[in-house]
Amino acid sequence: MEWEKAKTYILITFVILNLCLAGLLFNENRRYTLTSDRERTILSVLSQNNINLYTLPMRRFAPMRRLDISGFYYDIDELLPIFFSDPLPTRCEDVPFYSFRTDYSELTITNGFVFFEILDTTAPNINPWLHDEDIFISQHFPDFVEDISFSTFDGERVIFLQEYRGQKIESNSIEFLITDEGITQIEMQFGRVLGHGGDPRMIFAPDEALLTFMQRARSMAEENPIFITRMELVYYKEYASDQPGTVYHAVPFYRIFIRGNDDHPFLINAYTNMIID
Repeated sequence: MEWEKAKTYILITFVILNLCLAGLLFNENRRYTLTSDRERTILSVLSQNNINLYTLPMRRFAPMRRLDISGFYYDIDELLPIFFSDPLPTRCEDVPFYSFRTDYSELTITNGFVFFEILDTTAPNINPWLHDEDIFISQHFPDFVEDISFSTFDGERVIFLQEYRGQKIESNSIEFLITDEGITQIEMQFGRVLGHGGDPRMIFAPDEALLTFMQRARSMAEENPIFITRMELVYYKEYASDQPGTVYHAVPFYRIFIRGNDDHPFLINAYTNMIID
């Protein structure tokens, strides 16, 4: 009989504890969630300055940790088989950077950038991914996801970003130039993700980031209305080196796209609420 009472008390205690935890989680979520009043206020302020939000507003702004990422240096022996079929090219020795060339294509690695150009898309034994960037990504960089695409005077450009635990890394990118002949250029820049570092830090709320954006874009909006088409949180590192062994911190940034300027989003440091040029 005493044991039955004890089990009942234990069960009641667990229920109370779970209710308390649920309440704490609810309050924590409310603390880092944009309220409806703040959302209406920022939309009104933007509208008064000829800026329109044409996407769902961000509402969550929970603390985030930084990412530790290596510098932009690469393993040449790993890159060559990606871009060239057998036989592999020889290195051009008359230039102060890495350069590999065949009669049909060329790979250049300099200052942390990898640039590959197909000089003749009709050449024999050309890579099978020539007409499909998704094949290239799935075979060699499966943790990269398509981010944006836009038309230019020389063709269609498609940009993929690395994704780490559901968060895109703006500074780790692969860009394709696609023409009627297929892929003609690939430009890459990325560091190796080492994992999260440090403790979670508070980030500024989305409405505060939008106010920072408004202050920068107000003069642009005086003549023509601005339409924000996309806003999201990404990781970005402002500085990097191509020297082996270097490690840098990528921190959360709000990324804001406006109509007609898809290839140059605005970046706002979520830790400091400072916009970068």
